[in-house]
Amino acid sequence: MHTVLGANGVIAQELSKALVSSSTRIRQVSRNPRRVNQTDETMVCDLLDAQATANAVSGSEVVYLVAGLKYDASVWQEQWPQVMRNVINACKQHDARLVFFDNIYAYGRVDGLMTEETPFNPISKKGEVRATIATMLLDEIRSGKLRAMIVRAADFYGPSAVQSFPHATVFERLKVGKAPQWIGNPNTVHTFTFTPDAGHAVAVLGRSSEAYGQTWHLPTTKELLTGADFVRLACEIATQPYKLQVAPRWMLKLMGIFMPVLRENEEMMYQFEHDYRFDSSKIESAFRLQATPYRLGISESLQSGTQNQVQ
Repeated sequence: MHTVLGANGVIAQELSKALVSSSTRIRQVSRNPRRVNQTDETMVCDLLDAQATANAVSGSEVVYLVAGLKYDASVWQEQWPQVMRNVINACKQHDARLVFFDNIYAYGRVDGLMTEETPFNPISKKGEVRATIATMLLDEIRSGKLRAMIVRAADFYGPSAVQSFPHATVFERLKVGKAPQWIGNPNTVHTFTFTPDAGHAVAVLGRSSEAYGQTWHLPTTKELLTGADFVRLACEIATQPYKLQVAPRWMLKLMGIFMPVLRENEEMMYQFEHDYRFDSSKIESAFRLQATPYRLGISESLQSGTQNQVQ
């Protein structure tokens, strides 16, 4: 039994497609879980409820924590430590291995490559929360009481990644003939992880006993494109002239007064104002996994889904 805590999200979907086999049972767990594969089990669970979490983990060999919470620092501060503690306790109670899907917020601003050895140096409230819960899990691993690992990805893009930054600002706008948009400095490098690559790699790691007790960066292309380069390539693939709209910082602050999601993104803007270079050499070497090149990944992303009107 491989149990996915945080069903319905893009990583849960890609992971579930990669896990499916005649010998693997998959349990989808969330407040409103849906099957990805016909044979999936579903279980309703609120991960803030310790007993419900223990029930969801019962019978599992491997548990994947891929849940997301509302993008709000105060919600993260209150709920993420509780979710992590409930999941850790449930996995220890039922002797299940744990794979935690994390982001890179705990690293803070990094000059150079982000690797698995990059120390935690958060410069945001959300980064502080991520550092806290990752440290909580690492302490359990070091104690020998839990077999677990942390996997990390850069920002997402991909065919089903409809909540990703490039989806709304680049791909959907190109689909309706509008100029792509960017935030921050479009002349800085910003690497993106292709979601099908992430899902496949997490499935490989979860089934590999030697991967536990470690941190892994998921396969991410080594092509160092700036934001402008990314948009230029997307325009070329979409056979449209290169255009780019960049919202100035003052406008984003003003819009943040009325749009909570932009207000919450203010503390993370450093990621788009300085180079953001994510390295996955470790997993490439250990498991011979390779990232999808941007040209192919952007092409698949542009071809996916229906055209949604972008205002």
